[in-house]
Amino acid sequence: MNKKVGIIGTGVAGLSAAVRMAVRGHEVHAFEANAYPGGKLSEIEVGEYRFDAGPSLFTMPQYLEDLFALAGKKFSDYCPYDRLDPITHYFFQDGTQFNSDADPVLFAQDIERKFGIKEEVILDHLQKSREIFDLSAEAFLHNPIQLTSFDLLKIGTRLGALDIFNTMHETNKKRMKHPKMVQYFDRFATYNGSNPYEAPGTLNIIPHLEHHVGAFFPKGGMYSITKAIHRFAEELGVHFHFNTRIVEIVTEKNKVKGLKSSDGALWALDMVVSNMDVMYTYKRLMPSQKSPDKVLNQPRALSAMVFYLGIKKVFPQLGLHNIFFSDDYKKEFDVFFKARSIADDLTIYINISSKFKEDDAPKGCENWFVMVNTPPNTGQDWDVLVSRTRKNVIEKLSRVLGEDIESLIDAEDVLEPRIIEQKTSSYQGSLYGSSSNNKFAAFLRHANDSSTIQGLYFCGGSVHPGGGIPLSVLSAKIVDELIHKK
Repeated sequence: MNKKVGIIGTGVAGLSAAVRMAVRGHEVHAFEANAYPGGKLSEIEVGEYRFDAGPSLFTMPQYLEDLFALAGKKFSDYCPYDRLDPITHYFFQDGTQFNSDADPVLFAQDIERKFGIKEEVILDHLQKSREIFDLSAEAFLHNPIQLTSFDLLKIGTRLGALDIFNTMHETNKKRMKHPKMVQYFDRFATYNGSNPYEAPGTLNIIPHLEHHVGAFFPKGGMYSITKAIHRFAEELGVHFHFNTRIVEIVTEKNKVKGLKSSDGALWALDMVVSNMDVMYTYKRLMPSQKSPDKVLNQPRALSAMVFYLGIKKVFPQLGLHNIFFSDDYKKEFDVFFKARSIADDLTIYINISSKFKEDDAPKGCENWFVMVNTPPNTGQDWDVLVSRTRKNVIEKLSRVLGEDIESLIDAEDVLEPRIIEQKTSSYQGSLYGSSSNNKFAAFLRHANDSSTIQGLYFCGGSVHPGGGIPLSVLSAKIVDELIHKK
């Protein structure tokens, strides 16, 4: 029977859930506090420069192709994309540089030439990454957290193969030996905002996604992913309500009855899917309901500080994705997670979409999305941290690139944890909800449905299966399956 479904938030998960509900024939209303869709996957303009505001790496496009195929469409027709090769340019402060080739064999051969690590060692490490994915995808990524005793028994027999008892760093150090390649593989922990010195070796699943599946660039920039799903949803009849802030999930006798918006309007609904951070879903929209505090109070993943810089020069040595490593990676993460602050020497990521989409910057210029990780917002003096970090970042980039970067800045804006929290309702500005700095973190994320309120579901990076575009899209798929199995 067709029902009225409300979606709170139009991040990539909320949009994907809206599509799935519409394909099922439900009447779907999507509510968004901002004037635009996308959540973190949005865009901004600074002077003559366009920037993708948030996520800048696109992997696992097959999940979006699957979404569009539900209505006989192709995601690539709505959002054409190219496979990247190389993927990322890496810079160390001692002058060492290398590129990560998408092809695992070519990558391994290049690493052997540069660092003396045998080709087969790299290929074996990437093969183990693939094996972790093959072993864990069904249990942890594609299905709800509703494990039977049989599921737990099966998983229990695989824990060694999943490398759950070692940290990422321990595994990488044992296999790689060379400190620069250990640092390279440790970096993948930041893909879900975690600490490689604490997160389980299971997170070494991530290199498989880049080197075997590949990384991609949407020809219209990352925000074109959002625009494609939004357009598709509109074609399917989804009703979008922008500039509409939801202030309450209305329930009666532990059953969803509708949503109330800040203007006092009451929307009668049969089901609600919240793409809002699960912490704020409980604390702001259902304050009278008992919340699952043990799950909600898991330590938060990292946040970020982004400097959007219009640069009056083209740097041929830089690509779409660029990493400038810190000299002391352990200290960097200790300061994030223990001191709840930001070290002076940071790993810096620069995304330059104008390398592929030339109209993102004026001719002879580049749009630099300069990002560093930060701890989540727990009341730090962010004005001081932003000022100090900007100075350190500009000095480091100037030193490594041999240019006075400050003098090349033509336009500038900044994003930091307080703004992320305000714009996207992400608790403490965390980019990925709870961290994976625990060997059992996969079991500790909030489920995609409520165990106490009938008709309430959750999607997005703060719940199962995790953060990032691919897992957010999968969270909507899990919600769809939970609803329609019931």
